[in-house]
Amino acid sequence: MSYAVKEMFLTLQGEGMQAGRRAVFLRFAGCNLWTGRERDRGDAVCRFCDTDFAGTNGENGGRYSDAAAVAAKAAALWGDDRDCAYIVCTGGEPLLQLDAASIDALHAAGFEIAVETNGTLPAPPGIDWLCVSPKAESDVVQRQGDELKLVWPQAGIDPADLLHWSFDHFLLQPMDCEDGEAARAETMAYVGDHPQWRLTLQTHKLLRIR
Repeated sequence: MSYAVKEMFLTLQGEGMQAGRRAVFLRFAGCNLWTGRERDRGDAVCRFCDTDFAGTNGENGGRYSDAAAVAAKAAALWGDDRDCAYIVCTGGEPLLQLDAASIDALHAAGFEIAVETNGTLPAPPGIDWLCVSPKAESDVVQRQGDELKLVWPQAGIDPADLLHWSFDHFLLQPMDCEDGEAARAETMAYVGDHPQWRLTLQTHKLLRIR
């Protein structure tokens, strides 16, 4: 199987429970909740997406011929010492492409594998850290993992309805939107009133890193 990759680069994880950790980001092209084209945003299930995942024209992007090629590029970006090697598979929706072959190849290259998914597709076995970020009006089938990260505020979804899902950590992340200050205030207020949740910020944007 070949893989359509938007971009791949070395950075620090900016969000969630693993924030601050050195990581290779492997951004797969494509999503099942939005085409990635602005003209289609109004009809998308996820209309607030802030990521460019369309095409394969990003840094180290392209059509990789097989899982070994993906793993080799990721290993080259990380470097020789891979005792703590960590890769974040994201998108778009990474589970449209991430499969047993790519998981095996990344593990063989020494990586701990994290996945950030919208939860509408079942996660294959072998993922080491699973983050699910549900979107209103989508059918979430992956209701267990390591962390649930809900972008907030989000009309049509009630955080209280998610607390019975099987996750170790429940996080609220302020939406990056036109009125970001109001979103941050509302998120902080919700976490203050509902201590089952924890606030997470997009620290990579605050630090102006990728």
